[in-house]
Amino acid sequence: MTPRDQALLHFLSQFITDERKQRFEEVLHYRTRHITVVLEDIFQPHNASAVLRSCDLRGVQDVHIVENNNSYEVNPEVVMGSTKWLNLHYYNKVEFNTPEAFENLHEKGYRIVATCPHREDFTPETLPLDKPVALVFGTEKQGLSDYVVDHADLHVRIPMFGFTESYNISVSAALLLYTLTDRLHASTDIDWHLSEEEKDELRLEWTRRTLTRIRQYERKFAALHPEFEH
Repeated sequence: MTPRDQALLHFLSQFITDERKQRFEEVLHYRTRHITVVLEDIFQPHNASAVLRSCDLRGVQDVHIVENNNSYEVNPEVVMGSTKWLNLHYYNKVEFNTPEAFENLHEKGYRIVATCPHREDFTPETLPLDKPVALVFGTEKQGLSDYVVDHADLHVRIPMFGFTESYNISVSAALLLYTLTDRLHASTDIDWHLSEEEKDELRLEWTRRTLTRIRQYERKFAALHPEFEH
């Protein structure tokens, strides 16, 4: 964080309750970027929102949204405010944006993991977590694009024992995230926590989103600290 952001966080923190600050710390303890989620062309608002809700509940901070043929829509009744606490990264500049998302994630050190019910590779219990993983989920009807299946570093499937071909995408995300984050929490040799700087960045962002008159508070801060406004 910059000195200005550190000072701003200190200033804004006095306007939120101690209970809210304590809640921030409780949530930050379980927040991670070791696992991230990529949604390729998801368009049904119910499913899109349910995935975001699962990410928040299981401590996954970042969601990467790839818009190729469909725009990503959120159902506010399902998401229950979870987007307020997550970082959403959009890829929608060209006709096919999946390669850009993969390049960005690889640069950040992620293994790309395709969620494919027909691949006999890893299960949620055996998927390697020694390096950060980006779980890619596809559209409700067509599933993942051929590009994802062909260019993913790993593939994971959730075992099924019935007649139905696959789980609903929101159910798949919830099952995978539950198992994988539980494995992280039980691990003694994986550094999955956020850094202190990352925590401070989220403290500031969450504090901003908590305060209803944030522009007024920021103007007051600017008036008190003109040295940061040059």
